[in-house]
Parts: sequence; structure tokens; C-alpha cells
Amino acid sequence: MIETIHSHLSLRSCILTFLVLSLLVTACTSTVVPNQLAKEIILYNWEGDIPQSVLDAFTKETNVTVRYETYESQEEAIANMRSGEIYDVATMESRFIPLMAKEGLLAEMDYEHIPNFRNISPNFRDLIYDPGNRHSIPYSWGTTGLVVRSDLIQTPITRWSDLWDARYAGKVAIWIGQPRETIALTLKSLGYSANSENPAELESALQRLITLKPGLHFVEDISADDLSPTLASGKVVVAMGYSGDFQASQDAGLSVEYVMPEEGALLWGDTFIIPANSPNKYTAEVFLNFLLRPEINAGIVNQKYYASADEAAKTFIDVDILNNRAIYPDEAILKRAEIILPLSLEGQNLYDQIWQRFLEAGPP
Repeated sequence: MIETIHSHLSLRSCILTFLVLSLLVTACTSTVVPNQLAKEIILYNWEGDIPQSVLDAFTKETNVTVRYETYESQEEAIANMRSGEIYDVATMESRFIPLMAKEGLLAEMDYEHIPNFRNISPNFRDLIYDPGNRHSIPYSWGTTGLVVRSDLIQTPITRWSDLWDARYAGKVAIWIGQPRETIALTLKSLGYSANSENPAELESALQRLITLKPGLHFVEDISADDLSPTLASGKVVVAMGYSGDFQASQDAGLSVEYVMPEEGALLWGDTFIIPANSPNKYTAEVFLNFLLRPEINAGIVNQKYYASADEAAKTFIDVDILNNRAIYPDEAILKRAEIILPLSLEGQNLYDQIWQRFLEAGPP
């Protein structure tokens, strides 16, 4: 009898112990461990594209250091990501997003961590290059036009085709790190689409570019305000450029104007992405959410002079910038402009071949 009671007690003890352990295990597995911020993230971007003061403000608020690494072209950035280099946030032109997503190079955004995405204008959401903004957040946008030394020309420059005017031979500059836009503006000068993949049209563009090559000035680093000293030298009177180049040249005291060519300016858009191999995705999303705060985003615009996709930021952007047609073009200019779109794989290969042949070409 006593043995039976002891047996029942032992069984009961075992059951109770099992239940307690089960509850403890359940409690442990159901507890949500809060996301932890990394000590450091790596931002991969054009040199000086985001002011250091903005990065310092994020560090002061979160104790997260932002290490800024730079590239000289989008192609270089993509090649490094393909090779497995580690970055947490990068700036990427919208036209590259479909290819990078297809190659598995991009993480999907978790918008629970980026509530300030609501500040992005509806005009920049859910666009063809990234439906649902799964892999990218619109950042800045603008036009590619012509920056002209107005005091060194006799008649107004109004068209892309003016780059080939004999009066400006040896006085034209292009960005060596922007092959796609250089080919695009040449296509536009011939009356073709900036996104043409027609081999015959691209061959015509190549031959036209080769005729421009003698005496052509190549601006090396798109991010280092190289255009201002190039224009200041007086050796160049017209260059492909951006509103930021125009503003920097004005600030340097040069007599310049920003021309939106009659054939149609080129439209570009930069986005923020998180590489798929980032080890700090949560911290990267917290950083992006910080950059989308209206006052923070406006602070970038007020220093860099590029239009923002952040609609809420307009309240904090300098009025002179909002009214500057070089930065925020009017509707008539935008209607004539053509956005640079993603190319097919075959089209990209063709553009790469065209650019390589241009670089290797001798005098026509």
C-alpha cells in the first residue's frame, strides 16, 4: 500500500515537473527578443552625397557609427556587391533595381521598421522598376542637362546637338562614369529614344560619339565637384551635368546657366537599397527611417541641391530651392524629358559593347 502511494506520488511529481518544464520552454520560445542595433553600419554611396552632419546626428541618437564607403560609378558598386563585398545601405539608380533583384543582390524591405516611408510622394511609389517598393526606397531625383559657361559663348546653347557644333570643338566635357547617360543624350540628339535598344540606332550613336571624341574632356569623379574647376579653367564651355553641378559652379562665382535641351532632358532617380548579404538589416532599416524624417531629408536637399521624393520634407526645404527650376523643373520641361529605364539583358550587353568601342576608338 505504501509502495503504491509512493508510486502515485512519484508519478504525480514527474507529471508536475514535466508541466512546469513545458511551461518554461513555452514561455522562453514565445518571448519576443527585441531587435538590437548594430554598433556600426556601412553606407555605400557617391562621395559626399549625404552630409557628415546627418550621419553624426544619427550616431548621436542611436550610438550607431556609420562608416561611409564610396564608389565612382554604379557599375563599380554592382560589381563589388556581386563579388560579395559587405554593405548595409547603398544608393542605387532606379534603372538597376530589376537586374539586381533578379540576381538576388537585394534584401526585401520590412516597412514595420520604416514607418516614415509614408512621407514618400505617391508619384514615386510602386513604379515599374520595383512594384510595391519591395527592394528600394526612392531617395532623390533630377535631370541631366547641360551646364554652360554663358560668358564664353556667342549664341545660346539650347540642344544636345549643340555639343557637336564646330564652334565648341575641344571645349565639351562629359562624365566618364556615366556611359548610359552619355549614350542616351547622343541618341536624343539624333531624334531617337534615350532607351533605344535598336542596334542600328545605337551604331549611329556610337559613330556620332566618336566624332565628338577628339579634344573631348572627361570629368572623372561625379561626386567630387570636378565640373566646377573644369568650367573655371575656361577650357570647357559646355558639359553634360546636373543641377548640383550648376549650383556648385554658381557658388564658385562662375557665369553659368543650366540648359534643359529642347530634344528633352534626361530624368534620373536614386534609391536606397539594402544588400541581401547585409548582416545588419534591422539597423539599416532604422537608419533609412531616420533619413526619411522630413527635417533630416530636407537638410540633405538644402546642402546637396537635388530634388527629394520625400513629400513631407518640402516644409523644411529652402524656398529658393523649391522655386529653382533647375532643381524642381516645371511641368512643361518634365513632359519633354525622358526617364532612363532599365534595359533588357541583351540591351545592357549592347550598351556595354558600344561604350567599350567608344573608349577604344581612335580619331574618326
